[in-house]
Amino acid sequence: MNSTPFGLPALGSRLGLVAGVALLALAGNAQAAIPIQHWTHASGARVYLVPSPSIPMLDVQLNFDGGSRRDPANQAGLASTTAGLLLDGVAAQGAQPALDENQLGEAWADLGAQFGAQASGDRFSFSLRTLTEPELMRGAVALAARQMAAPAWPERIWQRDRERTLAALKEAENRPGTHAGRAFSRAVYGQHPYGQDITPATLNAITVGDMRSFYRRHVAACRAQVSLVGAIDRAQADQIVDQFMAAVKPHGCEPLPPVAEVAPLMQAVEQRLPFDAAQAQVLIGQPGVKREDPDFFPLIVGNHILGGGGFVSRLTTEVREKRGLSYSVYSFFAPGLHAGAFQLGLSTRPDQADQAIAVAREVVQRFVAEGPTEAELQAAKDNLVNGFALRIDSNKKLLDNVSNIAWNDLPLDYLDSWTERVQQVSLADVRRAFSRVIQPERMVTVVVGAKP
Repeated sequence: MNSTPFGLPALGSRLGLVAGVALLALAGNAQAAIPIQHWTHASGARVYLVPSPSIPMLDVQLNFDGGSRRDPANQAGLASTTAGLLLDGVAAQGAQPALDENQLGEAWADLGAQFGAQASGDRFSFSLRTLTEPELMRGAVALAARQMAAPAWPERIWQRDRERTLAALKEAENRPGTHAGRAFSRAVYGQHPYGQDITPATLNAITVGDMRSFYRRHVAACRAQVSLVGAIDRAQADQIVDQFMAAVKPHGCEPLPPVAEVAPLMQAVEQRLPFDAAQAQVLIGQPGVKREDPDFFPLIVGNHILGGGGFVSRLTTEVREKRGLSYSVYSFFAPGLHAGAFQLGLSTRPDQADQAIAVAREVVQRFVAEGPTEAELQAAKDNLVNGFALRIDSNKKLLDNVSNIAWNDLPLDYLDSWTERVQQVSLADVRRAFSRVIQPERMVTVVVGAKP
């Protein structure tokens, strides 16, 4: 899945100071119940609010079904380039003059606020951060709504940005990780949009008109999810949502076609790509699970033991500590609206690649067959539970979690019950989940730069 973040310059000193204070305040209350208010706006948008009155600051995220999974195959990168260009100026509206990218940057700097847009694999998102001093917040919300309502879509800027992106793509060809990631995605996802790559050909096929059409089709008020965390109440939140939804209401609510699911692998796939590099890059994996999978928690806890727990994981113990085959080795699940990849990765000396691969495969096979030990399971639970406060120790992190709840239609008490759900995972749960999801005999293995 390809995603490209776009945003405006960093926050001013006022907002940065407040953000630091917010982090400390929230960290002290990380285990307290998090009161998420939820309602449906008149436009059809689903709204999620966490009032945080102690800090004069507001973070907002708006999500739409317009990520790269909606890119046409011959225009991979359309969602992310659309997100980038719509931030590069606004058109004139009534008495309000047009603003180019420099004037827009100055306007945000004057407000001490930040507005951005980005596209991930599933989502097209806007984010706003502002102080809640009435005049500043009103100005920030109004400017953000104006950008959403009337992007300038400057052709000259798109030509410039495309050349920059093409140069970046060319430079990336010099890195073995680029080739490994590209081959891995293609092999795991096949024809699914999650496996599409941005290339010079797909970028050159994108026009400003394509971006404008993509934006109007996918950024629709009826499908919006708006998450807010900050020093506002429900009435203020509803007023803010009013302005944002009014900005995109003219887009209508065109139905979107379904996206096919990721096909499971029918057999093992191995690709070895030559590359002159000091380290061989190795990626091993398969399609994993959707975010809605009922075994989400057993898989997360189990993967912490297998390869997600850093220096205490089995992969690190066997590959790095016992044999010195790699400085770093990891594994993770990337669940989304569709089955995101389960991925194991490492880098090693080219002449040691085969040995490192054999050890990593054996660790995965044994873990799937036997599961963890009781001691490993308890250590993983303790580590995850004790680190939970760090997942919500700032407004931004809390906003990310609330947005995740909204996007995946999770229970409103999800954060309150998170540690309990982790503690409830049993050895049998982990064994069952991994034996159901992971097929060690049908995995993709990509090796870039190993010596024969």
